[in-house]
Amino acid sequence: MVLCLVTSIEKIIVLTSTYFIVLYSFFLDNDCLGKNRGESSRQLVLELNADVSGESIDNSPENILSQDPNFFSNFTVIIGSQLSEKVLILLSKTLWEQKVPFLYCHCIGFIGWIRLQLTEHTVIESHPDNVIEDLRLDIPFPELVNYMNNIHLTEREEAIKTPWLVLLYKGLEAYMKDDEDRVIENNSHSVMDTTEKTHPCRMTSRQKQEFKNFLRKYLISLGLRNNDESFEETLRAVNIALTKTEISTSVENILRDPKVVAVPESSKFWIMCLGLKGFISVNGHLPLRGTLPDMTADSQKYISLQNIYREKASKDVDDVFGYCQQSIQELGPNNRMTLRREDVRLFCKEAYNLSLIRGRPIFEELESSPANILHELAQNSEDCEEDKIYYLIFRGTLRFFSEYNAYPGALTDYEPDIIRFKQLTAKVLNEWNSSLTIKEDFIHEMCRSGAAEVPSVAAFIGGCVAQEVIKIVTSQYIPLNNTLIYNAISSTTTSFEV
Repeated sequence: MVLCLVTSIEKIIVLTSTYFIVLYSFFLDNDCLGKNRGESSRQLVLELNADVSGESIDNSPENILSQDPNFFSNFTVIIGSQLSEKVLILLSKTLWEQKVPFLYCHCIGFIGWIRLQLTEHTVIESHPDNVIEDLRLDIPFPELVNYMNNIHLTEREEAIKTPWLVLLYKGLEAYMKDDEDRVIENNSHSVMDTTEKTHPCRMTSRQKQEFKNFLRKYLISLGLRNNDESFEETLRAVNIALTKTEISTSVENILRDPKVVAVPESSKFWIMCLGLKGFISVNGHLPLRGTLPDMTADSQKYISLQNIYREKASKDVDDVFGYCQQSIQELGPNNRMTLRREDVRLFCKEAYNLSLIRGRPIFEELESSPANILHELAQNSEDCEEDKIYYLIFRGTLRFFSEYNAYPGALTDYEPDIIRFKQLTAKVLNEWNSSLTIKEDFIHEMCRSGAAEVPSVAAFIGGCVAQEVIKIVTSQYIPLNNTLIYNAISSTTTSFEV
């Protein structure tokens, strides 16, 4: 049994009461035989990074849980490996009550298992893969309208040096005006035509092609040519810049959360959510992000346009900050929370991509059947995902260890354990009221490994765990939600929620 207690990125504590068995670990070697595993691991871990400090504690997690359970509340993240089912359940309950994130990982042969337990985790900087630009071309703010109205493109040389955002705005303006002129002309001839054009920001990709054709003609009318960079950039920007300004479902759900009430709990995230909700109730949309993508243009023109967006974003930050300050005052005179404007600025900039994760405790999972996995596998018995079957196998290994005090194939020739493990998994499935039958190939694979850690598999799982710890400690990027299985046989990873 091994626990790694992380107090910060710079310090770790290794907690273990076991001594080294060569078969079970790739990180340690024969020189560590007969030595405490935690101390040996600590020495080698510290060699990897001179800026990290650490210590080892020669005690079992079970003893500390019974003698001083509050010991674990001092840490930022707890990482566990090779724990018995009893200890895993007890530790999970303790950490769930203390709201300490818990990562459990285990490697057997070519298969690895990671389970992340989070009570509540909020993320401001989620770093989405595809960022939608916030340009507000469908609902331009007054400062942007005034800026655009003062720009008059009459010569080719002027248009070439103009940012594509201005060209696109002018094209949109001409496109919508063309629609108004058409309606007026039709009315003068007593033609019944009440059809109005959809704003390009609310068009489908196919409908945008019509606007693109109009935009191409408009740019040519300004003197631009097909091979001009500003011409090409403006047309390319149609699909990425013409987006509807709206609040995502995930952000709406966060703002409807019970914690966003008149006087929320003393948490910066929820205070800022309340401030954001106040801003939206007045303005109808999220604060402006205030950033612009790169554009080929005259530097002065680009900077002046950038300043328009930055100044508007700064004004929105001030408004949200004001709402937050009101909420803090409502917490009462004894409240010591301090909220910096810089915190609110970052929050407003990332408001489109806020994330809230509320997980499921491991002890609840282990004390019940994985109904969703069993149902999915039963529905697709002929073409089921192997990785999800290996999840059931890992659940079986926990039960096997509880009954035999060893993992399948670890202490003897693995052949006898195949029968024991097969009978035990069938018993567990029966307890779960499942008629699913696990193929013997999976049973053989787990038993023949003899609980050994294959270096490449352990290194991969260790890297994944380290990445999740960084996400949790820094509150950046979206962490794993629940479970990940790594299958080195097929070189696949599968993440799912149990």
